[in-house]
Amino acid sequence: MSDNLFDIRAGICSFKNPIALAPMGGITDSNFANEKANDAGLVILGGYNLDSATEKAAADMVARGREEFVSEKPFELIENEIKAVNSGPVIGINVRSSTIEPLIEAARLVNDAGAILELDAHCRQKEMTDIGAGQALLGNLPKLRDWISRIKETGVILSVKVRANVVDDIELVQQIEEAGADILHLDAMQEGAGADLNLIKNVRDSTRMFLICNNSVTDFETAKDMFTRGADMISVARGLLQNPKLISQLVTNMSMLQEDMGWYNAPKHVCRGEGDLRGLTFCCLPVKQCPVHGKIERLGLTAQEFADLKMEFAKGTMLEYGDSTCFGSLVWCCKISKPCFLRDGVLETLGLSDAEYMRLKKELADHILQNSKSH
Repeated sequence: MSDNLFDIRAGICSFKNPIALAPMGGITDSNFANEKANDAGLVILGGYNLDSATEKAAADMVARGREEFVSEKPFELIENEIKAVNSGPVIGINVRSSTIEPLIEAARLVNDAGAILELDAHCRQKEMTDIGAGQALLGNLPKLRDWISRIKETGVILSVKVRANVVDDIELVQQIEEAGADILHLDAMQEGAGADLNLIKNVRDSTRMFLICNNSVTDFETAKDMFTRGADMISVARGLLQNPKLISQLVTNMSMLQEDMGWYNAPKHVCRGEGDLRGLTFCCLPVKQCPVHGKIERLGLTAQEFADLKMEFAKGTMLEYGDSTCFGSLVWCCKISKPCFLRDGVLETLGLSDAEYMRLKKELADHILQNSKSH
């Protein structure tokens, strides 16, 4: 598969595909990444502990049977680990600290190496939360905002990994975005089995940050569930321990989907109640009462303004055509996965492939969001 198949970017980083290796303490080092995640678009190593307090906490965790990275020279370890990863994936480094200064130092090191820094606001182990690290940061938003802002002053591309359903998730996401983070790495944990897909959709609707989603990704179907709710990338953790070929399988399947459809994380339809705001690209004219009106209002648009935006984009593109469709233009047509002989007949007449149609629909979704009053 071509490395140019996907057009996925966060900051200045370009990813060859939307599959990532998630950090697992004491497990995801360069050897693990090279053996099991060489096909990934992003590998996140760590978490690494940067100061004496987090090193002691990690040592205490190891003493009670957990796997953790413990090193007297964490910055030297990080530098060596970055160099040891095979070329191909973008590298991320997940880090913890009880104070800001080591995070600044790590950010400079990681930035100089052309990698991404990931701030761990996710670890829920008591040894870490007791010293104000990991998940404890979610309960102190002023501190989290300050740390993000100061880390970003180094110029590093910054990801923040968080655990869902701990605090008000939407407020948390907005605070992280306002502070300047580039990437949100969301562990969509919920009570019971599986990821919180509804939360992923709501988070997607509340932020323009690059969104990596994680939790219970074990196969192509669970990955697609996250992508259709708005994930730009999904990350794999424990599933890889059960199936060492999981990342390779996901990359293959997602690449085939992208080749066939042209939009690997195309949203579900809004009228089904599962689509995020991007799904407005598939909506028909807002002439009857349906969920489209709530989505339009959320963007601060009237129904007429929404219709004008879509028609404005369609002008001069293949979406302008389609007199024989329900509303006289492909701009109002639905997702290619939904059978429609009227739409498909127009596509065949125009010589427009499914993938080309979906790429235009993605551009339309971007146009709607960029020109809305609430973004």
